[in-house]
Amino acid sequence: MVMLVLLAIWVPGLLLGLTLRLRGWTLAAAAPVLTFGAVATGTAVLGRLGFSWSWWSFGGWVLGVAVVLGLTSWLMARRAGTAAARKSTDGGPAETTAGVEPGRTDSRSPRDHVVVAVGVLAGLVVGAVTFLRGIGGLGTINQDWDAPFHANAIRWIAEHGDPLPSALAPIANEASNGSYFYPNTYHALLALVFDPNGGSMPEVLNLGALAMVLAWPLGVAAVGMAWRMPALGVAAAAAVSTWFSTFPYDQLWRGPLWPYVAGVALIPATLALARHVIVPRGLAGPVGLGLAGAGLVGLHPSVAFVLAAYAVMLLLALLLRFEPVRWRVARLPLAATVVVTGLLAVLVMIPALSAKAGVTAARWPLIATPVEGFGQAILFSPNAPNPQWWLGIPALVGIGLLIAHRRLLWVVGAYLIFAIAYAGCASLESQWVFTITGPFYNDAWRFGALLPLAGALAIGELVNTLSGAVRDKLTARFRQPWLPVTATLTAGAVMIAMLGVLGHGAYLHRNTERLAWKNNDASGPDGDNSGATVTKGEREAFQWLKEHAGDSPVMNDHSDGSVWMYALAGVKPVDWSFYGSPADSDSGMLNQHFNELDTNPDIRRKVDELGVRYVMVGRGFVRGNQSVRAPGMVALDSVPGLREVYTNPDATIYQVTDAPEPVSTPQLSNSRR
Repeated sequence: MVMLVLLAIWVPGLLLGLTLRLRGWTLAAAAPVLTFGAVATGTAVLGRLGFSWSWWSFGGWVLGVAVVLGLTSWLMARRAGTAAARKSTDGGPAETTAGVEPGRTDSRSPRDHVVVAVGVLAGLVVGAVTFLRGIGGLGTINQDWDAPFHANAIRWIAEHGDPLPSALAPIANEASNGSYFYPNTYHALLALVFDPNGGSMPEVLNLGALAMVLAWPLGVAAVGMAWRMPALGVAAAAAVSTWFSTFPYDQLWRGPLWPYVAGVALIPATLALARHVIVPRGLAGPVGLGLAGAGLVGLHPSVAFVLAAYAVMLLLALLLRFEPVRWRVARLPLAATVVVTGLLAVLVMIPALSAKAGVTAARWPLIATPVEGFGQAILFSPNAPNPQWWLGIPALVGIGLLIAHRRLLWVVGAYLIFAIAYAGCASLESQWVFTITGPFYNDAWRFGALLPLAGALAIGELVNTLSGAVRDKLTARFRQPWLPVTATLTAGAVMIAMLGVLGHGAYLHRNTERLAWKNNDASGPDGDNSGATVTKGEREAFQWLKEHAGDSPVMNDHSDGSVWMYALAGVKPVDWSFYGSPADSDSGMLNQHFNELDTNPDIRRKVDELGVRYVMVGRGFVRGNQSVRAPGMVALDSVPGLREVYTNPDATIYQVTDAPEPVSTPQLSNSRR
């Protein structure tokens, strides 16, 4: 399963990247975002054409796009002919003056690539160990609010084959809403690797998250290499990128925000692709960035605003000559990029407009004072009472060095935007704040996730600068031909090691503890179900329902672990989501009055119409004491029309007496009366 998920995320993008003539670190890092770009555009096109979503349809779509891109690249190269190669930015082919067909020179030495690879490997190891130790195993179920919805979406797409976002309306308790929208690119890809007939949903969810943890340091390395950062600085940035609590770990226990995590994790790779717009490399810039943008927007529309911030800052850096550019060469690729990215983004984003009101109306409690919010942002420690001092202070110094060296100033500019947005969202309640932060659900945690990219690159700049100073002092005193390289690399390694030690092992314990806050379902044999939303006993009850309920919907309480029954066992609940149903819908009425089954003819009629034969009550509640039993699900043991047929310490199942026979394909309408 591990290899299947990783191959599904990387291989389609690698194929598309090769046809775009990407090479080196950019190709390796951009493959996942190109895969998601293919999924986002594929679901939009294939869904509207009526194709079922499967490996066959998706594979055909990817191959078709690859053939078109490959032929176009070949024709452009043939037309352009042989051109003088220019300096490569990331160890791949060099660009030509015409910006069409690259040569094969390499400005990075093999030693540079090895140094960067070591840094990336260090980041990968810390990220993987932190994640796996934090969740406790690939079979662990995240216990927070959004997890069952994402899991239900993956199974729904896998079972029904409809890749359009509107097809998810039933699992959001909005079956009658034909304009329903939720970004489903992440779910559509994982649906391809999930087997509805016995597959492990927790493993699919956790492997998808792990893949994004691994993609993060790879992307950090790619953006550093593409934008001419010294190799040692790139290696240091990649190594420390997985030490920050605010991303990716805080977004993986709270929520969890899996699609948003994927979008943020792949931003660095997208910024690496942007280099090929400024220094053109055929279709790599316009089409590569367009596909990547579509993929990120398909993962979560709010990422479009993140990309816009980087784009504005980069444009300013180009206009102010902080980044060198040959406008005569770059103007056509830049215009083409705007057109292609705009068209693909519109294709993916148009359906999202229907959900705008619900997104921007979200409100969260304030988590800091203005001073605290600002301090957390500049120390790269959002939402944390105890800052990560040994990341925050070096990163802050590194920001100063990036400014002094006039390197990646556009990244620093974007960081300042995100830091201000975080501080405002975390500490202020005003209309102007809500207007700015609305696309992010007015959620400060999401802005906190945008800070570590600049922080990692800043630490890389600090390590490179200090290592260079050590090298200069030693070489001035000892004139040995091997000393400059040895001194630089040794000093860099020692600095990273010192930060790791001062951070109590690269903040491994801190981050694993935070991940475990909502990954504590105690699903193993010795678990005690402490703090669980869906318990081991509830999962056993799901399996009983799978054997007895057939396709009939099971009456449930939207606040307990029963909303997981579909994702984990394929059993359809009456109420799919922790948000519950509209009060005037069928399921909303049942949640309020189901215990009136024998006294209210309307309730009996609704139960019969829906084909409900079983009722489940679970022990676990989402977010513990924030949830209470639905009024209609109280005291069911005293309802004469219900008969207890299954019980364990965590769950009770009742059978509706005189219920109709199982229906083959029931549809819960949730229609407004």
